[in-house]
Amino acid sequence: MITPTASDRTVRFADFPTLTQALDFAATGETGINLYSLRGELVEALPYAKLREDAQVLARRLLATGAKVGDSVALLAETDGDFVRAFFACQYAGLLPAPMALPTPLGGREAYIEQITNLARSAKAKILLGPVGLKDWVAEIGQRAGLDFAGVLADLPEDGGAALPTITPEDPCYLQFSSGSTRTPTGVLVLHKALMANCVAITRDGLQVVPSDRAISWLPLYHDMGLIGFLLAPLSCQMSVDLLPTGAFVRRPLLWIDLISRNKATTAYSPTFGYELCARRVQGQSLEAYDLSHWRQAGLGGDMIRMPPLKAFVEAFGPAGFSDKAFVASYGMAEATLALSMAPLGKGLRAETLDVERLERDALAVDAPEGSERARDFARCGPALPHHFLEVRGEDGQVLPERGVGRIFAKGPSVMSGYFANPEETARVLSADGWLDTGDLGFKIEGEIVITGRAKDLIILNGRNIWPQDLEWTADHEIDGLRSGDVCAFAIPAEPEDQIVVLVQARGGDADSRAALVEQVTTLLRTRHGVDAKVKLVGAHALPQTSSGKLSRSKAKAAYLAGTYGD
Repeated sequence: MITPTASDRTVRFADFPTLTQALDFAATGETGINLYSLRGELVEALPYAKLREDAQVLARRLLATGAKVGDSVALLAETDGDFVRAFFACQYAGLLPAPMALPTPLGGREAYIEQITNLARSAKAKILLGPVGLKDWVAEIGQRAGLDFAGVLADLPEDGGAALPTITPEDPCYLQFSSGSTRTPTGVLVLHKALMANCVAITRDGLQVVPSDRAISWLPLYHDMGLIGFLLAPLSCQMSVDLLPTGAFVRRPLLWIDLISRNKATTAYSPTFGYELCARRVQGQSLEAYDLSHWRQAGLGGDMIRMPPLKAFVEAFGPAGFSDKAFVASYGMAEATLALSMAPLGKGLRAETLDVERLERDALAVDAPEGSERARDFARCGPALPHHFLEVRGEDGQVLPERGVGRIFAKGPSVMSGYFANPEETARVLSADGWLDTGDLGFKIEGEIVITGRAKDLIILNGRNIWPQDLEWTADHEIDGLRSGDVCAFAIPAEPEDQIVVLVQARGGDADSRAALVEQVTTLLRTRHGVDAKVKLVGAHALPQTSSGKLSRSKAKAAYLAGTYGD
């Protein structure tokens, strides 16, 4: 039996000094976490009261390994009860959990073991805990990384009777690793006070949680949107949440829709591609089993928001009661715990249709002329959340007026204190007075932030600022057979000017059809964007993704330069 929504409860909006105190209070009610299998079947209903009890027992067993308060614990983040218990056991024990990704279906054992070994070393972990199915891999990682303990929860020593420490708002809460970096892994150190400040902003100010709210998620728990947005934030306001493994969504995306309908969920988030996948899979199917009329917060985050797939989702699921007013655009990042801004509820997506020419040439967000072929929609992501601040600055560091496109800086109580054990990288992005260089580009309009792309991805060609997603979206939207995520654009240094490379995933085809696809993409980008690109076909699933499922241009570029895709 799933934990109830408990619509008659009184909500406290994360007004707790620490995460442990948030769980202490949530444990006085009947709500909790419900964990599902790859087939969408309930595996475990875990009331917050039971989670608290189990976590405190496990906390003492963790300390019995010889771990000291402040030590780091690497956690392989399976979407199951053991991960949730281990994460909160670390909280009560005063240890620093560092959630880490599970192996990808197309990865290999050796590559994964090397990846987690590097992350464990970066986190200075003393302990590694993983799921039972990866026990042998966990042991090998433990050996390579020189850990004091590596195993599953059942392997922990018995309770040694250690006293649990007092947790304060200034204490470290967890380490969050970036989802797509090819650099040496850098963990964001999140303090309890920063987490709780962000949970207040999300639950009270952004989502405006009411007692009848219930959350559902398929997002991975090693990613900030999955961990904070759909485990820690719901707990902080005593909301029941239903968690579906990411692999279940990838195989059967309509399981997500089915659970939302069946459990009368009101809150669920996804990057754009998740909505797109559901709209594709439901084509030709009956909608009689679905009731989405109670879904009032269909959040968007984790990637650039694309309008056409979301319109397709509304067309597909409108007959099941889904309203386009439910869409909520958001902006945030791990360095700010999670959320920095959220669009107003109940208004749906609001977009600015901009002249791409002016954007590229003048760094100005100017409305596109009616009927222009060089126009693109950019979603408004709302104003900064209360007590948080967003500025758009030019190259000279001065704050730009509205519609001026520049680099986005953020400040507020949920911005990180720094990267873990990496003062040089911290100083590069975080000023002495607390302003975070987000690395994102965008502009403001009527006080709301609009994201146009990542600064590191920007292609500068003959004085033009070309956004790679413009090239990607033109190709996958206008060429039959290409889907979202099939195209990756970036620039590489060359003489006399940088070369734009466009990688295209091709699903089979003979030599003539493949050559025709290359010519089609090349011609389209030349005529529509005025660029001469080197177009190269790669195999299906060849383009790398981040842990949140979005395209990783940095990894694709590195693979291309390393010769992974051939000559």
